[in-house]
Amino acid sequence: MRVESDRGAYRLVARREFVERARDRSFLISTAITIVVLVGFIVGTSLLNRGTRFDLGVVGVDARATAEQVVDAGKALGFEVTVRDYPNEQPAEAEVRSGSADAVLVGGSEVIVKSQPPEQLLAAIQAVSIRERARQSLERSGLPPDRIDDALNVKPLPVRALEPIDERRRQSSVVAFIGVLALYGQLFAYGFWVASGVVEEKASRVVEVLLATIRPSQLLRGKILGIGSLGLCQLVVIGAAGLGASGAVGTLRFPAGALSAIGIVLVWFVLGFFFYATLFAVAGSIVPRQEDLQATMTPLSILIIASFFIGIGAVQDPSSTLASVASYLPFSAPLVMPTRILLGDIAPWQALLSATISIGATFALIPVATRVYSRAILRTGRVRIREVLRVEG
Repeated sequence: MRVESDRGAYRLVARREFVERARDRSFLISTAITIVVLVGFIVGTSLLNRGTRFDLGVVGVDARATAEQVVDAGKALGFEVTVRDYPNEQPAEAEVRSGSADAVLVGGSEVIVKSQPPEQLLAAIQAVSIRERARQSLERSGLPPDRIDDALNVKPLPVRALEPIDERRRQSSVVAFIGVLALYGQLFAYGFWVASGVVEEKASRVVEVLLATIRPSQLLRGKILGIGSLGLCQLVVIGAAGLGASGAVGTLRFPAGALSAIGIVLVWFVLGFFFYATLFAVAGSIVPRQEDLQATMTPLSILIIASFFIGIGAVQDPSSTLASVASYLPFSAPLVMPTRILLGDIAPWQALLSATISIGATFALIPVATRVYSRAILRTGRVRIREVLRVEG
């Protein structure tokens, strides 16, 4: 009995593809590995970006007073100093030898280190020590305390950066980089699933049974819809895991921005997947065996890989001519435009124009791809696209 309703047929095929792929062990393993790698990357980045911390030991009251000023100097210079008191030099030296202390300040006259002194910590100690000895010298010379403070409390020279670092933009670049990697992996993997699924059904002649109840166009579009829905769900799970890990380690300080970034990635996955999945389905329909699939997929693989590298380059320079042009081409826009949006390099109308071009290209491609698929899916042997397009309907 043939299924007449397009909606019913799409739903039937899409449910079959979604459920079968979701139960596949390779899908579950790949999802778990992706989440582990993403969480590891986020945690590792957080640890690497964490501020430098030093342990400073002190022996004597004078050393404690100097160390407290070193702590303040460290905060101003962007590192943390923890001070520990020791009764005499012997236990202090033992802590330095064991690595428990980075340095020990003895009175106001000596700094003990194990081997190579930590440059940041040593510079702060020397600066504070020089300042205190200068104060003592000025006091002995009879200079009034207010004049001493004026002489010593000299403001440092102001630093004017021609290209100041935008912390939020840096975080956006990290999100954009992860987004490009995720999109590349998803478009490649799910496009391959569409193509290999078509070849598998064709080689096993399962497609002949399916086409006894539904039309080729219904089978093609239902397959794309089911696999695309699974890919979208996987991206949501991966994005939620990444957002949770970022929040836990404090990598992201703008949760709303992170949520919008995930939304942008999901939207462009949908746009890119339907465009590429249609082409991958055609690539699968014109070959008789899985062994022949690689050759027909090569041009599509080259397009995705090239778009991936352009997208990575856009993280560094979103305003480049190459990135600007690629963000409007249907085959590269899904991997380039999200980066430019996340980095705030384009106006909303430009993003809308790019999306409109991608949607228009997909709608123009679907009828042609459906025609090729419908006429090639039941043919044995290698099929040339030009041949099936010439055949009268």
